[in-house]
Amino acid sequence: MQLHIPKHYFKGDVPHGFTSLFVSKTLMFVASGLLGVFMPIFLYELFDDNFQHVMIWYLVGSFIYLILIVYGAQLLNRLGFKRSLQISALLGALYYTILFFVDKDSWRQLLPIALLVITFWRITYWLPYHVKFTQLSDKKNRGKQLSLMLATASILGVFAPLIAGIIIVKFDFNILFAVATILFVLTFIPFVTIPRVHEKFTWSYSKTWRELLKKKNQSLVVPLIANGAENVVGVLIWPIFIFNILDGNYFETGAISTFIIGVTIIVQLSTGSYIDGKGKKKTLRLGSALYSLGWFIKIFVATGFHIFAAGIYHNIVKIFTQTPFDTLVYEMAADQGHYIDEFTAIREIAINIGKVLMLIVALGISLFYSIEVTFIFAAVSSLLLNMVYINKHIVFNK
Repeated sequence: MQLHIPKHYFKGDVPHGFTSLFVSKTLMFVASGLLGVFMPIFLYELFDDNFQHVMIWYLVGSFIYLILIVYGAQLLNRLGFKRSLQISALLGALYYTILFFVDKDSWRQLLPIALLVITFWRITYWLPYHVKFTQLSDKKNRGKQLSLMLATASILGVFAPLIAGIIIVKFDFNILFAVATILFVLTFIPFVTIPRVHEKFTWSYSKTWRELLKKKNQSLVVPLIANGAENVVGVLIWPIFIFNILDGNYFETGAISTFIIGVTIIVQLSTGSYIDGKGKKKTLRLGSALYSLGWFIKIFVATGFHIFAAGIYHNIVKIFTQTPFDTLVYEMAADQGHYIDEFTAIREIAINIGKVLMLIVALGISLFYSIEVTFIFAAVSSLLLNMVYINKHIVFNK
């Protein structure tokens, strides 16, 4: 299967199988578009507006995944990458099916099961996905491929937050969980057509962590830790923050999120073309500085208009930060030869170390200060992404 559309956007044909990966990721982005903003809010209300309980739930999940990443990579030697992705589709569907039945009476019994299921989803999905994307993208098009994937997902999900807000107001979260379940079942279909990968994870548990801690690899590991830390604030804490500012108005939360997504799509596509030229370093340096500034601006957000203005600014400058950063990391992975999966395991471990550390920080801050103090830590984390350029030719070996 070849991707020919849009022809003018890519240089030559995209490698076989990229379309399948593209379709599966798009379906997942639509699901996350419906639930991405509202999932932390769902838990926040489920726990009677207890922010600490939400952070603990995500902290436990991230920590368990962090501990099991290497074992999961070793499990892939038996399952294979293609079969693992197929299993992940079913696990994702099972996760949202469980959430469908969660309420204030049953959450103590069902949420631990959901946490276990989503952990195995992460194990069977993230490492195979990153390896597949690395292999099914090529250097001259990688920035555009990444941008097209993100922009297409945004286009399909541009009205998702607004629709989700309306559904929650008129019905409840269960409709969203049902739709997400169906979408994850559908991802099984494109995973069937993805070509097989003959890779074997060869490191032991201790070897993986030794590589993670080596001084020569810190120019990769530290930015990835920072990326994971910033992600926690952007994906988990910011939605709860704006939900409280809007006095729990689901419709306004969804509507503002929809407008923000819509404005950023064209910028995302044009950035990919520039990044595939010689703009990675300049784009990341400028973008990370502007993105860091955005977190400081968000500290002073107090109204719906502030949320909209700050969100537009932050989403646009994030494109100039995250796209070149992710493109470079994929390029580094492509340089690893048969050690792509080992490299990706290091990537996943580092990102989740960042998530665990930021969740601990957020939990501590929330006990004494308001949660927007975490935005300062997110700003510092954004600046640390630039470290990835100190040594971009890290190569792992035996």
